[in-house]
Amino acid sequence: MYYNRSVEEVIKKAAGSFPCIVVYGARQVGKSTTVQMLFEGVKYITLDDTSDRALAKTNPKLFLETYSWPLIIDEIQKVPELLSEIKIIIDKQKLIWMKENKEYEPMYILTGSNQYELQNAVSESLAGRTAVITMASFSSVEIEKKTGESFDPEISVLLKKEKDKNLPAKTTREIFEAIFNGGMPDVVTGRSEREIYFRSYISTYIEKDIRNLINVSDEAAFMNFISIVALRTGQQLNIDDISKSVGIDNKKCKKWISILESSGIIATIQPFMKNASNRIIKTPKIYFMDTGLCAYLCKWPNAEMLEKCAMSGAFFETYVLSEIIKSLMNGGKNYKDYIYYYRDRDAKEIDVIYYKNGSIYPIEIKKGITPTKATKNFIVLEKFKMPVMPGLVIDCCDKIRPINECAYYCPVSLIGM
Repeated sequence: MYYNRSVEEVIKKAAGSFPCIVVYGARQVGKSTTVQMLFEGVKYITLDDTSDRALAKTNPKLFLETYSWPLIIDEIQKVPELLSEIKIIIDKQKLIWMKENKEYEPMYILTGSNQYELQNAVSESLAGRTAVITMASFSSVEIEKKTGESFDPEISVLLKKEKDKNLPAKTTREIFEAIFNGGMPDVVTGRSEREIYFRSYISTYIEKDIRNLINVSDEAAFMNFISIVALRTGQQLNIDDISKSVGIDNKKCKKWISILESSGIIATIQPFMKNASNRIIKTPKIYFMDTGLCAYLCKWPNAEMLEKCAMSGAFFETYVLSEIIKSLMNGGKNYKDYIYYYRDRDAKEIDVIYYKNGSIYPIEIKKGITPTKATKNFIVLEKFKMPVMPGLVIDCCDKIRPINECAYYCPVSLIGM
């Protein structure tokens, strides 16, 4: 059974404006399935196929002439040499379309699971010729087969969604079941047993995406590294701490963090620093993009124990952040333009700063229901000398309700809807 993806409309729109589309995302989040469903009838080639990969590497021009266009090429990061030839073909065809006064058609749909290897090659070879779209694992909206929109913290927007969608409240247990299972399509649809799936996923990720980026002798250390980073989801990135725990130097640790982020395993949230003083902590925070994978790496055996463990608050925060990020990505937006956090040297912290149209929206994320004093740090944002809009406390409550004139409780079930 195919689950419709929220990002489909962004891909369709890009197909009407660009001759090339690049869809990035972590391994097995559904990139190739989605583009094949959207571009039904277009020839599909995967560079996992050794024969096609060999031809593409040794003679990229002949490879593209052999298959012609339109063409879907999966795992494009395995043969970045193709990008220069694709550029030449696109430029020739664009000139023909211009002379004939015709609209662009999609010529190449490329998918890749490792942006670390591809981002420079794409920006250099296909600048102005391609739309770059990022996919993540299923969001809660997609799992529930509902329609969703990019997250917007404006209270009037949230109240309208609450009224129009009439969503049932989720219990804390239901939320932690969703956190424990995550959003990987094969787990969500039941095609694979969760434990077996994630064990295979990690070994495949290292074998296919990482092996050419790290030394073979470092594979065991990298596996340990992923697990240690998982234990720090929702925390500030402490390179010294992670390096010492893994037994690697800081330079290698920074590179490996970059690999995790560029391959869609983690997201980093930067501190909000516009016109800020030097008392603000400048370290980013890290979050796993799929909570099921994170829970597996942390070795939590079931949702009940995860809900009761010392990390439950960090997992709840990770779930909410990943849902917000996915909703923005599915709307074709760069989450880094909107999502920040705040922490200063006086230990005042705000989980999320949502920045929109020159205004800031403070957001706290709490596992419990109607936590006390959750908004006590919102006042520190006055230092930025920009409008501070009514904030949110996202928790397990059943409906939106005011805390005071400056903040509202918001149920987690509304995120991404």
